[in-house]
Amino acid sequence: MIILGIDPGYAIVGYGVIDYKNNHFDVLDFGAVTTEAKTPFNERIEKIYDGTVEVIKRWSPTSLAIEKLFYNNNAKTVIDVSQARGAIILAAQKSGLKIFEYTPLQVKQSVVGYGRAEKKQVQEMTRLLLNLKEIPKPDDTADALAMAICHAHSHASLMGDAGIAKKTFKIRNGI
Repeated sequence: MIILGIDPGYAIVGYGVIDYKNNHFDVLDFGAVTTEAKTPFNERIEKIYDGTVEVIKRWSPTSLAIEKLFYNNNAKTVIDVSQARGAIILAAQKSGLKIFEYTPLQVKQSVVGYGRAEKKQVQEMTRLLLNLKEIPKPDDTADALAMAICHAHSHASLMGDAGIAKKTFKIRNGI
């Protein structure tokens, strides 16, 4: 299963592409789509959309894992990030990807095992789980890889639950 993890933003969009098979991670790619501060906002959104489409075309992931937004103290920032996030989701939707959203708490819980983990703990555990020599930079890239790990763990858990339910159904029905 090839997963595209995204940490949305409008200056830096971190992305990470992993292949998850048999409880094993292979890192295929990671990086960032960046936009310059003085660029008109509509052009920044276009660059984010085009960059996301390019990554999708290059790796043909089956799913997108993206951070759910939460409101912070700056309404303008959350609105601008929401617009960038919309461009990313549109790129994924038009490319036929399944889209999954996770909160920062869910990512921390999945990657570190503790929902209140510090950012550096998540980054270090991401590095270890993916067998990387260094924590990917910029931080948004490491966050995107953590998002992909979270989806891999969540999806595997769901598939495991589905498998158990299927076995239970067969046993109950004498199949």
